[in-house]
Amino acid sequence: MSKIKVTLRVDFERNSAIGPGKIALLERMRDCGSLSQAARELDMSYRRAWQLLANLNRSFREPLVITATGGSGGGGSTLTALGEKIVGSYRKFERDMNIRAAKHFDTIAAAIAPTSVGTRRSVAKSQAPAATGRVARRARQTTAS
Repeated sequence: MSKIKVTLRVDFERNSAIGPGKIALLERMRDCGSLSQAARELDMSYRRAWQLLANLNRSFREPLVITATGGSGGGGSTLTALGEKIVGSYRKFERDMNIRAAKHFDTIAAAIAPTSVGTRRSVAKSQAPAATGRVARRARQTTAS
């Protein structure tokens, strides 16, 4: 049987949202205490991580993360109480939705075909429309050469 997983994005306002990427960044920052280390562990550029964090901190009335600049004393990051609350609320809601999804989609999930890279490609190629017009002429010219 196929495993069902709900991926959530919660939009609060036009430019204020949380989703799996921002939550993962907050969790990694909480666990390792560093924005740069969290970015490395998530295979994300430091710039992108900084942009996500800046967006999060701008989106709420108080910051979700307090950062200290590095140097001889070292830098670091700490989730605020609001940051912890948002991560906890998001993960609890995600668990609840995954339980509900499993109940609602269990019979559908049983009908999901096993996937493999080879199967997907052969299906995609067999269902692709035939080339017509100029594309077909170029293909014929290329194969004739």
